[in-house]
Amino acid sequence: MKLAVIGFGNAGGKITDKLLEFERDTDRDLIRSAIAVNSARVDLARLENLPEQHQFLIGQTDERVKGHGVGSDPDLGAEITRQDRYEIDRALDVVPVYEIDAFLIVAGLGGGTGSGGAPALAQELHDRFDEPVYGLGVFPSTDEGGRAALNAARSFKSFGAATSNLIAFDNDAWRGSGDSVEGSYDRTNREIAKRVVTLLAAGEVDGSTISENAMDSSDVRRTMETGGVSTIAYAETEDIPSANKGLLGRFRQNGSPDLAETDPATKVNGLIRQAVQSRLTCPADVRSAERSLIVLSGPPEALSRKGIESGRRWLEQQTGSVEVLSGDDPRPNANSLSAVVLLSNVTDVGPIETLQELGVAAKENIKNQESTREEEIQDLLTDSQDSLDPV
Repeated sequence: MKLAVIGFGNAGGKITDKLLEFERDTDRDLIRSAIAVNSARVDLARLENLPEQHQFLIGQTDERVKGHGVGSDPDLGAEITRQDRYEIDRALDVVPVYEIDAFLIVAGLGGGTGSGGAPALAQELHDRFDEPVYGLGVFPSTDEGGRAALNAARSFKSFGAATSNLIAFDNDAWRGSGDSVEGSYDRTNREIAKRVVTLLAAGEVDGSTISENAMDSSDVRRTMETGGVSTIAYAETEDIPSANKGLLGRFRQNGSPDLAETDPATKVNGLIRQAVQSRLTCPADVRSAERSLIVLSGPPEALSRKGIESGRRWLEQQTGSVEVLSGDDPRPNANSLSAVVLLSNVTDVGPIETLQELGVAAKENIKNQESTREEEIQDLLTDSQDSLDPV
């Protein structure tokens, strides 16, 4: 699938930057165009893989912004996105729409620019172009507080409605206990990139082997045309020594028992199961997925069609749906085997329910604070007997 990727806001820009890095490091050809849009100049300056001519600053002429961000205000983020139509159009001018299969808008939903601007841009693209507009929305961790939860809950509602399908990523499910803030975000962004690129780059003509069972962009589009929310499962082997690729070397799945003595079909089937039973980008009940798609990527000799078919039948049983597509993505230079599974239109998603509950509680808390704030300020400014005259 050929994509135009638009990173909106700080998190969106950083993830887009990481998508480009992972694509380059794995010799894939997925992203036809990538741009970053932000209201804070300093955030754009931190990007390492996006050239400056593909970075666009909005809100420069707005007295409330002036290149310094929107202060976690999603309403302001949406407003400046709409009013800076010229800058947005200039950004879209660098996108070769005739070469792409879809747009992908990436945003963190807990701040202001991404949470407000990404849904506004998604609606704009949806109205102007025939290509599907997918979203990748990152939920804030609970440590980021009630305001971030409220922003994300509001943005999720708008972003989900404006996109053809919204891939969700829950930060709470991926934070490491020993991570620094910066280290945690860098690690999770890498995990996002690994899953998205491995999934969506399958089947593209980029110098890799094309098999008879290769995945195609039409398979991805069919799986995601359900709309709603999607989550991605992933598992990979440890490095396969090049001398032993034919035997898969020591095939160990993320700490699972060693499978070196089993046949390739069993190994592939086991890797698919391991993926689905491991952490999803956003925890969800697999049984609630409407459609699914499986991609096996790795050395051609490690890909077993029998194993993929066996894994597909198992996933049909798990989801209760016959809408499960599968294929492979041969990578002659790869030294590991990976399974990525897209679960589309999941409806039982715990983190979304939690996010909405936190958002409602934060809204009520803010409302209660505002109702008593004016009275408390007056009490502070007035002496107890009200005997002092103001100057």
